[in-house]
Amino acid sequence: MERELALEIVRVTELAALASAPWMGRGDKINADGAATSAMRAMFDSISVNGTVVIGEGEMDEAPMLYIGEQVGSMNGPEVDVAVDPLEGTEIVAKGLNNAMSVIAIANKGNLLHAPDMYMEKLAVGPQLVGRLRLTDPMEVTLAKAADILNKNVSELTVMVLDRVRHEALIKTLRKVGVRIKFLSDGDVAGAMAPAFPEAGIDLYVGSGGAPEGVLAAAALKCLGGEIQGRLMPSDANEYARCLQMGIDDPYKVLTMEDMIGTDDVIFAATGVTPGEFLGGVRYLPDDRAETHSIVMRAKTRTIRFIRALHYLPNKKGL
Repeated sequence: MERELALEIVRVTELAALASAPWMGRGDKINADGAATSAMRAMFDSISVNGTVVIGEGEMDEAPMLYIGEQVGSMNGPEVDVAVDPLEGTEIVAKGLNNAMSVIAIANKGNLLHAPDMYMEKLAVGPQLVGRLRLTDPMEVTLAKAADILNKNVSELTVMVLDRVRHEALIKTLRKVGVRIKFLSDGDVAGAMAPAFPEAGIDLYVGSGGAPEGVLAAAALKCLGGEIQGRLMPSDANEYARCLQMGIDDPYKVLTMEDMIGTDDVIFAATGVTPGEFLGGVRYLPDDRAETHSIVMRAKTRTIRFIRALHYLPNKKGL
């Protein structure tokens, strides 16, 4: 992929963030997500790729825009797989909370996993723990290994987990072991990325979240030097069959980074909608201007760019 694409796709996440930000705190996640999706799709037309959405808003009969299999881009550039979450954290925006963002990952065609829309068990870590832990180990063993590698007491570890009823047993184990827990209300991609940012103070991200978000997190962590392991959690025969239909021969196998994003280059971009662990949110300024904070990264070079942009809103088509 051409390196110029890194700066091109961040324009897509910026517009999606600007479109969804006016819905912050209004209790309407449907319109917030719809605004982000419409803006993202409109901006894609100006990007020089021949892209196919492999992770999007759903199937064609479920989502009118950015559906799985939809062609995006100007069709004049390289063939790429596209994974999108126009508004990662719809509930966050509706409630006016932190860590909502607009997210994109692109890779050369055939590299991104076609992840079905179901839960995935996850273990995400930063660079120091890459290749050192296993998703299949009991949580007590994982935490003991992590503490030893990081030269910490187990009680000094900070573990992030989504605050969900389904995590009741996991949280009980974490409490018993004595680690610090940082709960996340929503924002699965941001949560999985957090261990790769030292300033976030998170050692591990554990628990279950969306499988599509797991692939997006894998793209980000490859650029950041971190790692995520995942395992799909089909809840019934229909979900199991769905995995097979999407080309996943063993739905219960532990998925590595290579399984999720391949071994080739990948580009990841995200723009904050509301303030978060490592990105600021959209901020409105006088004279019809708005400020955005984005991150754009490329795995091949491991370059990480934080971009602060000022936008003149009347000139933004698609808003």
